[in-house]
Amino acid sequence: MSTTERDYYEVLGVPRNADEQAIKKAFRRLARELHPDVSDHPDAEARFREATEAYEALSNPETRQVYDRFGHAGLRSGGFQPTNFDFGAFGDLFSAFFGDDVFGSGRRGRGPARGADVVAEVEIGLVEAAQGLKVTVPVETAVTCRACRGDGAQPGSLVVGCPRCGGTGILQQVSRSFLGEFVRQAACPECHGSGRRIEQLCETCNGSGRTLEAGELEVEIPAGIHDGQRIRLTGEGHAGEPGARAGDVYVQVRIRDDERFVREGNDVFSQVNLTVVDAALGTKVTVDTLYGTEEIEFDPGTQPGEVRVLRGKGMPVLQGFGRGDQRILVNVSVPRKLTPEQRRLLEEFEQLSDEDTYHHHHGFFEKLRNAFH
Repeated sequence: MSTTERDYYEVLGVPRNADEQAIKKAFRRLARELHPDVSDHPDAEARFREATEAYEALSNPETRQVYDRFGHAGLRSGGFQPTNFDFGAFGDLFSAFFGDDVFGSGRRGRGPARGADVVAEVEIGLVEAAQGLKVTVPVETAVTCRACRGDGAQPGSLVVGCPRCGGTGILQQVSRSFLGEFVRQAACPECHGSGRRIEQLCETCNGSGRTLEAGELEVEIPAGIHDGQRIRLTGEGHAGEPGARAGDVYVQVRIRDDERFVREGNDVFSQVNLTVVDAALGTKVTVDTLYGTEEIEFDPGTQPGEVRVLRGKGMPVLQGFGRGDQRILVNVSVPRKLTPEQRRLLEEFEQLSDEDTYHHHHGFFEKLRNAFH
């Protein structure tokens, strides 16, 4: 995470309502200006990393939503980690973000490519999110071929240097203009930048050097995680080219709705239903919490809309200390059907009532404010 923590929209120079295309266009412009391969500005590398971090956060709908609501702190608590990369060729960088066709060519022979990332998803309940747990996530990743050990050639077969590029994996084109001489490098189309020509492809992986394998990863989900946040497992993704590191696995956590609770930040809201008689005479009710049940005593004269607060019964603070609260809204159920005898008794009760019977302590709007503070 950038130590300056400048606003990501400010870094990219886009408004907060910018769409995906505007964000991508702004990053491309900055990348062309600031990449160390093309800029001699003394702080180009730092500014480039800052722009890359901003693009990674805002180009993903989930991380952008977290950033818009909670800022840098929210991204940190959610496990967001900007890519930590070595600066390679200018085209390689754009391929990593936008695909291989940005400049009409593939990799440019500047070293083996890291493996691609894998995205997996897991769904848990709100109670599980409050307590934290370990889950097993199925993934399918490309692994180094065991037969050829990633070489791509059938074991024992002949591998020679590519005759077209002389084994460099790179072809150069020189063009001249009134601005001077320009050298353009591109991956050799004959060997696809490898510098080798394989006489017989590996029969197991068909020359790719990798095979797909289904497996499982154990993921520890921290208590307090929010819906849509991702957990990064470094080096557990697709295998890279020989000599390069594997990609990462990003596990996106989805939290199922719980009919008993509504989450708002680290607080949870629930409701308790009392009859008119219970509210008038007082009662004890057992309510559900994220951590079990708890008995609450309601005084005589409890009013609809009152809020009872259970301190520390909300969600844990992710990667922090303490827990939020549980706020319980009182709903008083009014009878919809009455027998003649019930109606008579209520009418008699009303005749015996006076102003003190219905003494009001709080207005509606004050109750509403109490529900959220």
